[in-house]
Amino acid sequence: MDKTINLKAPIIELVEAVQQQKLSAVDLVRASLDMIKQTDNYHAILEVSSSALAEASDIDRRIAAGEDVGILAGIPFIAKDNFLTKATHTTAGSKILEPFRSPYDADVIKRLKDSGAIMVAKSNLDSFAHGSSTENSDFGPTKNPVDPSRVPGGSSGGSAAAVALGQACFALGTDTGGSIRLPASYCGVVGLKPTYGLVPRQGVVAMGSSVDVIGPITNSVEDAAIVLDVIAGKSQNDPTSIERDASYSIKPNEYDIKPFKVGVIAEYLESGLDKKIKESIEETIKRLKKEGVVVETISLESIGLSPAVYYILVPAEISSNLARYDGIKYGYSAESAKDLEETYRLSRDEGFGQETKRRILMGTYVLSSGYYDAYYKQAQLLRTKLVKEFRVAFSKYDFLIGPTAPTPAFKLGEKSNDPLSMYLNDVATVAANLVGVPSISIPLGNDNGLPYGLQIMADQRHERKLLEFSAAVERMIV
Repeated sequence: MDKTINLKAPIIELVEAVQQQKLSAVDLVRASLDMIKQTDNYHAILEVSSSALAEASDIDRRIAAGEDVGILAGIPFIAKDNFLTKATHTTAGSKILEPFRSPYDADVIKRLKDSGAIMVAKSNLDSFAHGSSTENSDFGPTKNPVDPSRVPGGSSGGSAAAVALGQACFALGTDTGGSIRLPASYCGVVGLKPTYGLVPRQGVVAMGSSVDVIGPITNSVEDAAIVLDVIAGKSQNDPTSIERDASYSIKPNEYDIKPFKVGVIAEYLESGLDKKIKESIEETIKRLKKEGVVVETISLESIGLSPAVYYILVPAEISSNLARYDGIKYGYSAESAKDLEETYRLSRDEGFGQETKRRILMGTYVLSSGYYDAYYKQAQLLRTKLVKEFRVAFSKYDFLIGPTAPTPAFKLGEKSNDPLSMYLNDVATVAANLVGVPSISIPLGNDNGLPYGLQIMADQRHERKLLEFSAAVERMIV
């Protein structure tokens, strides 16, 4: 690898170098592939694209010919392996899909390619995105890039680790209850969860269809804004997708944060929060006030119940979405099955991992006769109440802040036999998904070298304001 190529450099600078032919797209892709090979022991990557270098060569040819190749010309990126891609297999981290190869690219992959970006690899994840540590992958866990004895977070742990390791300029993740923000916090990078529907989900393996969101994992807020500018917007292939703003690109150095009001969520600062993280948040609050920002502590009555609501509603949607994996249409099929019913049973039993089975059982239970009203219906009512509480909060405050996670990354295997403890890693992130608001995690500090993040939330469809404010806070923290 050419040591002068820094894949963590601002994306806009790398694009300018490629467009001015000071640096070639082939050089960038080779640097990315070399770094992936050098850091293979972290197991962030499941498969490398065999067409990446050819695509890079084509970008260079088009630039030399004077063609407009897009705003991400030559930039290598990594996609979480639940995005459908023609160039590689798509496993969703599960052996039930191990042989599957998609005949088409997901909408966001196509948008990135049309902008000149080049997908170099697919990243590891908790199987079907069911997890907070990337230990539930059927292909083995990813290691934290700062401390290989610890988890990178999940379920987009491979994507976050890849960006932190410098394997590519950015990565795509999915966030159903914190799966972009949590690994971003653990790995010391930026993770953005946009408003529900802002980025189309067509071509992405579904987990919880009412909460799934696609977003970027990057080295800076400014890079996150550039990527969002490419992937956001309505798609005819996704009826839940929504219209976008004209632009999400930002100029953070020109942004004034004084006019805004910030609410600090009191429930997120209670017992269970790491002492160092709490101290860092309190220091950030002091800095914001010094800059003229109005900061007040607020309470959201129902937010403490959001994990309970999440772990009723999302498993219910999981049980429905995973019914399609039956050993018939695609993916793994049990060869020993003697009839149709046994094909269904054995293919799912042998193909699904333990956590996936657990969530299917939970979801089927809460939807079953006699329990639907007691669990699923009550959770939906509480979700509506939570939406209303956030609406009231955003009528008074521009942003809500708190920790992304209650602690830094934990040891590999530490919580593997304690599902409840694992689920509580999402205690500060699931609410944003349930109410559909944009949320971002930016690096806040470290505890004995282990990174942790600050979470900032804004009202629905206020991504640009969120990105500008977050970039200003990012600069202030540094």
